[in-house]
Amino acid sequence: MKKIKIKLGIVLSLALLINSCQDDEGVVGDIIAPSNVTMSAEIVGVDANNPYGDGSGFVNFTASADGAITFRYDFGDGSKIAVSPSGNITHQFSLTDVNTYTVTVMASGVGGITTTHSMNIDVFSSFEDEEAKNFLTGGAGNSKTWYWAADKPGNIGLGPNDVMSGGEHTYDFWFRSNAWHSDKLCMYDAEFVFTQSADGKVTFEQLKDIAYTPGDYAGSIGVDGDTCHGTDVAPTLVGVKEVMFTPSSSIATEDATNPEYRGTTINISDGGFMCWYVGEELSGRLEIITITENELYVRIEEGPRAWYCLYQTDNPND
Repeated sequence: MKKIKIKLGIVLSLALLINSCQDDEGVVGDIIAPSNVTMSAEIVGVDANNPYGDGSGFVNFTASADGAITFRYDFGDGSKIAVSPSGNITHQFSLTDVNTYTVTVMASGVGGITTTHSMNIDVFSSFEDEEAKNFLTGGAGNSKTWYWAADKPGNIGLGPNDVMSGGEHTYDFWFRSNAWHSDKLCMYDAEFVFTQSADGKVTFEQLKDIAYTPGDYAGSIGVDGDTCHGTDVAPTLVGVKEVMFTPSSSIATEDATNPEYRGTTINISDGGFMCWYVGEELSGRLEIITITENELYVRIEEGPRAWYCLYQTDNPND
């Protein structure tokens, strides 16, 4: 009798477990891709005299879809993917003159199933920083090679990227390297070439496969920190990349206590970067603090941190 009761208990438990699993599956519901995805665009400043906008480059997008939980936008200009749960978003296109962009919206539904929709849009932007472009490249039809300013203090710095009352977020408040800093010697051989074609297009190439990963970021991807890696960690560092100049919008640029910030950001396409590697999306966005014929000082945002990198045209290894 005891064995029969035990077997009956096991059967009842299995039945309850199966029923419970069936109930849970019923809560999740069917995984169905979003449908009827639509997208519209309103270019700011369009009128009879300005069919492609007022030159600010701002465009307001609206997307909708049946069964969508959120929307992601790829603006087709090399900027990072943007997320909008509502489907409404504003983006600034900054490539000078009238340019055609293929904008793709990705509507995500239950279970992450995605349906996409694309459209072409012509937008006019009057943003220019010809001086910075010419400093970087040597002018139309020329190339210029840059190096780490290894022989100068402050070739790497670190500060907060959050608003702080004393303005500490606008400079290397936490750390400022020495010249030839001992744990960064492996990166000082890096070389970078910026080239400007006759028609003003700018490209970039890193000549040596060196990607320096600072400790906190390296830990987040499971590799050794405060040392150099290659294409095994940063495969996008090789090859010729396109370069675009856009208005800066960081805390540091907008802070009235730091009027010396130039207000221009260098955007290197396809995961390109200048040796300092904190991920594909962030490493190639270099906010210019100052630039001259032979010195470039930039800021790279990385979550709550901001890195400061100093480059020069003189090879410190000579």
